[in-house]
Amino acid sequence: MLNKAYVEITNRCNLSCAFCPKTKRAPREMTAEEFSCIASRLRGSVKYLYLHLMGEPLCHPALGEILDSAAGLGFRICITTNGTLLPQKGAAVLHRSGSIHKVSVSLHALEGSGAPMAMEEYLDGVWAFCTQARERGVYCALRLWNDGGADGRNGEILSFLEGKLGVPPLDLPVTRSRSRVLGEGLFLELEEPFSWPALTAAETGAQFCFGLRDQIGVLADGTVVPCCLDHEGDVPLGNLFCQSLAEILDSPRARAVYDGFSNRAPAEALCRRCGFATRFNKG
Repeated sequence: MLNKAYVEITNRCNLSCAFCPKTKRAPREMTAEEFSCIASRLRGSVKYLYLHLMGEPLCHPALGEILDSAAGLGFRICITTNGTLLPQKGAAVLHRSGSIHKVSVSLHALEGSGAPMAMEEYLDGVWAFCTQARERGVYCALRLWNDGGADGRNGEILSFLEGKLGVPPLDLPVTRSRSRVLGEGLFLELEEPFSWPALTAAETGAQFCFGLRDQIGVLADGTVVPCCLDHEGDVPLGNLFCQSLAEILDSPRARAVYDGFSNRAPAEALCRRCGFATRFNKG
């Protein structure tokens, strides 16, 4: 039983964020029927569906239908978004709040993205959505995964949050996962940036990953990859449009990936070049 599957319902995005590696794959979005096929084949093997890998899920024109399909199959749904479309698309999420577990908003998205939106307007929209979502029992995580920020905008964000909370957010309690507790069901995640895996990069010394243990990724064309960071599909294990999950996970390549991590010797060149995975190395 896997904890989560990252299902890329679209690899299109409305921003070009500095921290995102982008993808050279052809622009594509799953149809609602294709998503239903994917979700049906994940049912019983995955607890949470994360509607993200590359792309902005709120851009998908059939978002409501996709959420209904996932809910009908009994999944708990998590959404990762840059937050810019929450004023327009948030209602579709809130309408299905009974099946939404968590919404994560990358507040560092405007950094270096060239987005014309003013920071205050952006934050007001995110805050309004989170307020309504929390009232409906949906967890909200505000992400600043940029090690303090490169252009000073973190200061604006933290000042905004202090104005809403009445206390500096960095003074609030920290969970075991190092998130700041801003309120009931509302968290601030502060993380350092990491180097995305790429076959052209140098090896990082990564030894272990939870890919195929805790998670898998499913790209917009149905390709299954070991984790959410294989943004180019460099480690294709099979395709859920035409194969079962059991068949894919039992393939020689998937078993080699799993065993490689068990032995602290990643089998795939991409995995050996992942900056994020180095945090799982033994001390």
